[in-house]
Amino acid sequence: MRSILLIFCGGLIAVGLVLAGRATAPARVTSSAMTLTPDKAGLGKSIREYLIANPEVLVEAMQELERKQDSQRDSVAQKAIQENQSALLRDPDSPIAGNPDGDVTIVEFSDYQCPYCKRAHAAVNSVVAAAGKVKVVYKDLPILGEASRIAALAALASRAQGKHLAFHNALMEYSGKIDRDKIMEIAGSVGLDVAQLQKAMDDPKLKQIIERNMTLASALGVRGTPAFVVGNQFVPGAVDADALKQLIADARKRS
Repeated sequence: MRSILLIFCGGLIAVGLVLAGRATAPARVTSSAMTLTPDKAGLGKSIREYLIANPEVLVEAMQELERKQDSQRDSVAQKAIQENQSALLRDPDSPIAGNPDGDVTIVEFSDYQCPYCKRAHAAVNSVVAAAGKVKVVYKDLPILGEASRIAALAALASRAQGKHLAFHNALMEYSGKIDRDKIMEIAGSVGLDVAQLQKAMDDPKLKQIIERNMTLASALGVRGTPAFVVGNQFVPGAVDADALKQLIADARKRS
């Protein structure tokens, strides 16, 4: 509660001035204004009493702040989507799934250790399989530690053996803790030549692909995984099947 009050201190002081019958002009809050004189101490007490009596004010204020932040985030993402169409949709180094000629593209930023990515994985697969005309572009974003980085490199390296989708699905569907040994075990289980895979993982190009993904995610305002771009809409966080179907339908209407 203390941090919330600090966030809204400027607005609350203005509210307090109104309550005290002192606000005759817009107030400017300066650092010196935060020093509590007897009058200000009384004002602080009035504000506190008002908020205790009307706690919904804080809820409404937080909701409005979140709405403004979401609006700003969406504005930044929309601009970045328009400016990075080629990197999002036509990077030949990004693995794809679904229909390569689909009329809607889902770009997915994910981490193989992220439980929310695993939750969204089933929804994406089921919707894409049923839709028939949806393309998926995978952007590895290993933000959860060394095991995530190894898994991302291995997944990208698996493309050379034509096993990316099977390996990607197996990694996403594995619910336990992963490390290099477990990642290689999963690779072998889907038919990958593990020795060849490990050699391919040393290719510096793979690290460059991940770095490009990181830069692109930053431009979009991605703050965690998973995150999606569906058509021209940025979608942070996990999505369920119904939400994804609606996003695809909306994308088709806008195309």
